[in-house]
Amino acid sequence: MNIGPLSPPSPPIGVTEPILPAYERVKRMLFKPFDLGKWFIIGFCAWLAALGESGGFNTGYNFNTGNSRHGQPAESFRHFYFQARDYVQENFYWIVPVAILFVLLSLAVWVVLVWLSSRGKFMFLHCVALNTAEVQAPWQKYAGVANSLCWFRLGLGLAGLIVMLPLLALIAVVIVKMIMAGRPSLPAIMLSAGLAMGFALVAVIFSIIRKFLLDFVVPIMFLRGGKCLAAWREFFELLAGRPWQFILYLLFQIALALAIGMLVFFAVIFTCCLAGCLMLLPYLGTVLLLPVLVFQRSYALYYLAQYGPQYDVFPAPPASEPPTPPTSLVPLVG
Repeated sequence: MNIGPLSPPSPPIGVTEPILPAYERVKRMLFKPFDLGKWFIIGFCAWLAALGESGGFNTGYNFNTGNSRHGQPAESFRHFYFQARDYVQENFYWIVPVAILFVLLSLAVWVVLVWLSSRGKFMFLHCVALNTAEVQAPWQKYAGVANSLCWFRLGLGLAGLIVMLPLLALIAVVIVKMIMAGRPSLPAIMLSAGLAMGFALVAVIFSIIRKFLLDFVVPIMFLRGGKCLAAWREFFELLAGRPWQFILYLLFQIALALAIGMLVFFAVIFTCCLAGCLMLLPYLGTVLLLPVLVFQRSYALYYLAQYGPQYDVFPAPPASEPPTPPTSLVPLVG
């Protein structure tokens, strides 16, 4: 019986194996030895990488309608709605230009933040992969791939707005109409619930795309130096080959995030909220959380390295050369 050549077995992939090497890398980078200057340089790269991703906007407005003279919440809302509508109609001539200017300025700020954070992601990856603290060298070296990443992230963000904003608008319209009617409506409730579920599903899909982008596509771009779409095509080959491994990776990331969140919470409680106050500071908070950020970045990199040496961003340790025998012990010929 003639058996054809067997393909080499696929390497085992695990979600717990990268924990220990990621932990060891944190110790080696940040604590052996402890260098405060190194912390601040790597922390700057990590802070730059996270620009624009710390959360939403806080307007600071406080609409206090709890003590409204109109009594019922629905009646208070209707009163506020008619007041707001009349105000917009009376001041339409200046509200529209101001709104357009605000949207344009917000888009400009968003583009700048995405561009800067795209550079920062490669700078922070450079520091973690090479165990170094540099700013200028990776800023210049990864300009091309960072620009490609920036364009992809801008397109992804615009796609998310195009899909999710109409869903939010429809949910708001349905709820406002139900409140204005003054009575609950089962079809309206079911419609708004269905739209909310659709919105949540779209949000999860975009979150998964972003997770794969930052954890795997960016390291592939770091290794290959190519465009973002080319790195996505290479990653899709890995994803198609072992989809369940990546699903398990996502699930384990949720558990890992919960565990890290608990550790940070206990650290805040143990320090009587001093650590929590420092974490709120834009740059110093990132420096304080640097061990967590280095661990998370290292974990994804060590997980990706399990798929083969071609996905290992960490340089191989220099091979030790065999000792040269002393001259006096070398036998003479002749």
